[in-house]
Amino acid sequence: MLKIAHSPIYQLPLPEGHRFPMLKYELIPEQLIYEGTCVAENFFEPLPVQEKYILKAHTQTYWDSLRNLTIDAKMVRRIGLPLSEQLILRETIITQGTIDCTSFAFENGIAMNVAGGTHHAYSDKGEGFCLLNDVAIASHFLMSERNISKILVIDLDVHQGNGTAEIFAKEPKVFTFSMHGKENYPLHKEISDLDIELPTYTTDDTYLNLLYDTLPRLIQQVQPQFLFFISGVDILATDKLGKLSVSMEACKRRDEFVFEQAQKAGLPIVVSMGGGYSPKITDIVEAHCNTFRLAQKMYF
Repeated sequence: MLKIAHSPIYQLPLPEGHRFPMLKYELIPEQLIYEGTCVAENFFEPLPVQEKYILKAHTQTYWDSLRNLTIDAKMVRRIGLPLSEQLILRETIITQGTIDCTSFAFENGIAMNVAGGTHHAYSDKGEGFCLLNDVAIASHFLMSERNISKILVIDLDVHQGNGTAEIFAKEPKVFTFSMHGKENYPLHKEISDLDIELPTYTTDDTYLNLLYDTLPRLIQQVQPQFLFFISGVDILATDKLGKLSVSMEACKRRDEFVFEQAQKAGLPIVVSMGGGYSPKITDIVEAHCNTFRLAQKMYF
C-alpha cells in the first residue's frame, strides 16, 4: 500500500491574503480520497522529529532560536511565515513524515509526504517558507541509522535547493541535483553537485529532454542507494512565481520519468511535494495529485 505522510497541522492558518497556498495540504488528501486514488489507510500521521536528528543538519544555535521563537525579525521576513509555536511544531512533524517515509520506501519502493521539500532551509537559517530541511534531516537519518552511503537528491522544484546544497557541500555521501529557473529565486545560488539552470519561459520539450538526458546518466554515475525527489509543481506555466512555460501534462510526464528511472534502477524513493503557486488552487492541487496518482498506478 502507498504510504503518505499527512497531519491536520500541515494546514496552519495564515493571515488573509497571504501568498502561501496553505489550503493545498487539506485539499490534496481530500481529492485523492474523493476520487478513489487513495483511502484513509494510505495516510499516516507523523510525530515530531527528535532533536538529535535535527542537529545532524542544523546548528544548535539555529534550532534553539526556532524552538524558543527568538529568530530575529529580518530572518522571519525572509522565511515569510508568521512565527509561532504551532509553526515550529508543524515543521518538526513534516520532517518526521519524510523520515518515516524512508522506512516505507524500503518496504514498498516509494513513499510520499503531502508537504516537505523545504529546500531553502540552511544549516543555520531559514528562508523562502522553509525552516527545517526535511530532506537533509532524513538523509542524515539514513546515513546514521540505516548505514546508507550514497544518496541522490533530485530537486525539480523551480527554485534552486540552495539550503540543501549548502548543508551537503562537504558531504560526499549525498549528491545534490537541482534543475531550476536561472532567473528565479534565490538571487544568490549555492553550488549543488549538479545544477541545471533553465532560461525563463522554458517549454515542455526543452524541459523534458534535459531531464531525459540527465537523470539516467546521473543515476549510473552516482550509483545511489536511495533517492529523494522534490516534485515542486511551480514549474507550471500558470505559476505566478515560476517563470517557466511547462504544461500540466509535461509536469506529469516529469514525475512519471523519475519514477520509471527509480524502478529501473531498483531504488527506493521518497517524494516531498515542494512548491506550487498558481493563482488557481485547483491547478496546484491537480498537479500535485497527479504525482500521487502516478505513484499509485506505477507501484501498486
